[in-house]
Amino acid sequence: MMIPTPKPTEVLPEAIELHILYEDHDIIVVNKPAGMLTHPTPSKTSGTLVNALLNHCDDLQGIGGEIRPGIVHRLDKETSGVIVIAKNDLSHRSLSSQFKARTVHKEYLAIASGYISKDSWEVSVGLKRHPVQRLKMMADRSGKAAVTLFKVLKRFEGMATLVLATPKTGRTHQIRVHLKAFGHPILGDPLYSRRGQIPSGLNVQRLMLHALKIEFVHPRTGNRISFVAPPPMDFKETLVKLWSLAKHMTRGYLPPGSE
Repeated sequence: MMIPTPKPTEVLPEAIELHILYEDHDIIVVNKPAGMLTHPTPSKTSGTLVNALLNHCDDLQGIGGEIRPGIVHRLDKETSGVIVIAKNDLSHRSLSSQFKARTVHKEYLAIASGYISKDSWEVSVGLKRHPVQRLKMMADRSGKAAVTLFKVLKRFEGMATLVLATPKTGRTHQIRVHLKAFGHPILGDPLYSRRGQIPSGLNVQRLMLHALKIEFVHPRTGNRISFVAPPPMDFKETLVKLWSLAKHMTRGYLPPGSE
């Protein structure tokens, strides 16, 4: 039986700079910037992570009979951070199986609105597509099971809270909807928060969610490996500004222009 030669993908390669955390002949791990789609859509066929990978990787061996990167999980366009991509069928099958079995460990940083008094908590409520606003998901007991663990890392005087989110399932918009359901949506979230929830004096231009860490079993070696993606500058600048505002508040005043 002859195995057919993989066909080129219809997606075009583009010379887009990538922040690569790790690469070998089986996988590539990237720190995706905010604003970049993971893969093309009918309305957006260029500027995506897949376009960039097709240009960068010269050793793609084919996924399902097509020369393309194997996307086994994705990050929302405005979410920055670590993502792993398969380069061949072996890696694609292994990683897909690990995600399905929920043995891949992921951690996210999120800047949630308001003051969260709990140090740690769990949100375990199903998610389903919103019946009217089809771009949105909603928390509902009848939806697909979804579990996220949260831990407070830093509180900013009632304005916002930096949390570490560990999703145990991988539903669409899971962390975003679970924080919204908990009453503290992520700053800058265009779907699940109101503009008024951004503290005065703070300039937030995108969703403050960053995929910090991923841990999984390497498809070929069988070793468990992990990678950490440093948060981008805009995320760090938001934290610095929050710290500065909180510091002034503890002294009993706000700096000019932030009333």
